[in-house]
Amino acid sequence: MPHPLPIPPILYGTAWKQDATAGFVTQALKLGFRGIDTACQPKHYDEAGTGAGIAAALGPTLDRTALYLQTKYTPLDGQDPARVPYDPHAKVAEQVAQSFAVSRRNLRTDYIDALVLHSPMPTAAEQAEAWGAMEALVDAGGVHRIGISNCYDPDFLRRLHRAARIKPAVLQNRFHARTGHDREIRAFCRDQGIVYQSFWTLTANPHLLAHAAVLALAAKHARTPAQILFRALTQEGVVPLTGTRSETHMREDLAIFEFELSEEERAAVATLWNAGNEKGRR
Repeated sequence: MPHPLPIPPILYGTAWKQDATAGFVTQALKLGFRGIDTACQPKHYDEAGTGAGIAAALGPTLDRTALYLQTKYTPLDGQDPARVPYDPHAKVAEQVAQSFAVSRRNLRTDYIDALVLHSPMPTAAEQAEAWGAMEALVDAGGVHRIGISNCYDPDFLRRLHRAARIKPAVLQNRFHARTGHDREIRAFCRDQGIVYQSFWTLTANPHLLAHAAVLALAAKHARTPAQILFRALTQEGVVPLTGTRSETHMREDLAIFEFELSEEERAAVATLWNAGNEKGRR
């Protein structure tokens, strides 16, 4: 198995694309994305379509070792009961193993760069069992790193990190005002070397995109407000997900690395999500 690939600074997200998934994944890769996020959750993702899209993009100028593929084990309460991709009656550890096997088959790969627990498990015992099963997949060489998503309780994350033999390398959360933009969690991630990935970054933050400070920087740099927001986040070490279906927006998202905000500019934007946000947290 190749050495672990660094997590790209921006990822292409595949949720909610159904039968169009393959085409969008191929397009994203051909335009320059090198990180793909999916999940073994037929309710919201067409993981096999993601695999087909990847296969169509591979060729002389792109091989599997250059791609970061991230998928998720989704607990039973997050699955469509009619389309559970593993035995719903199996023990949690076996569910994790079965889900991983399905993901490898769907994605047509021998290994996964990151396997993410889609959400905390309902009980502490199930959480420990799921995490232990994910650690076992790392031990066996099928997974490079593991992480968790939809984790908004800083205390839970600290407990997980403390108890884990293999520490979480990734945390993927919705980035919005109702959780104070995860200020405490992001600080913990920075301290522990956990890569914080943001999703719904644009959809959940129209107030940031319309803020005078962001609009002024967009005009100054001849960029879009979305590019300013994404660039400021990446300069803070956050890895944003974009699930756009627009080729124009894909190109714009990739182009954020063509410019850099000054430290003063980055700090001015960061203030917008690092401030109290008390109204949004009620």
